[in-house]
Amino acid sequence: MCGRYTNKLTWAEIVALYRLTLDGPAHNLRPRFNGCPTDPIDVVTEQDGKREYSRMRWGLVPYWWNKPLKELRMATFNARAETVTTKPVFRDAFKRLRCLITISGYYEWQDTPSGKQPWYFTVRVGSPALTIAGIWDQWKNRETGELLKSCAMIITEPNAIVGTHR
Repeated sequence: MCGRYTNKLTWAEIVALYRLTLDGPAHNLRPRFNGCPTDPIDVVTEQDGKREYSRMRWGLVPYWWNKPLKELRMATFNARAETVTTKPVFRDAFKRLRCLITISGYYEWQDTPSGKQPWYFTVRVGSPALTIAGIWDQWKNRETGELLKSCAMIITEPNAIVGTHR
């Protein structure tokens, strides 16, 4: 399960890697070395043939959520591939709103006798980015009228390399 991420991608790298449709000025992106759930995360969406970059809250808030945000106590930052189509909090977004989540790497922790050992995973060579499948949604705060875009990573069982560090 991905619970922390890094992102060192530049605007030029994101534009080139994801072939973004540029309708505005360049973004001034700062590196993130310890992004965690509910932090903003970089997302690429596509609508009507246009690929766009945005930042969303990492932790999906479904459009139908009718309580204050602070009452959303479920862990919605990762959606398991095996259940994303059946879990009520994820299934509508999976049908309607998919995205690419752009990161440079992520951390997994291994339980050891002396405590938790973090392991950092990134691409070996070639690309500066890891691209993670995601889903997103837009929720409206009923008290303020504010719109919040949020997302979740779609995850599955770790491969043999990652699995050995759990």
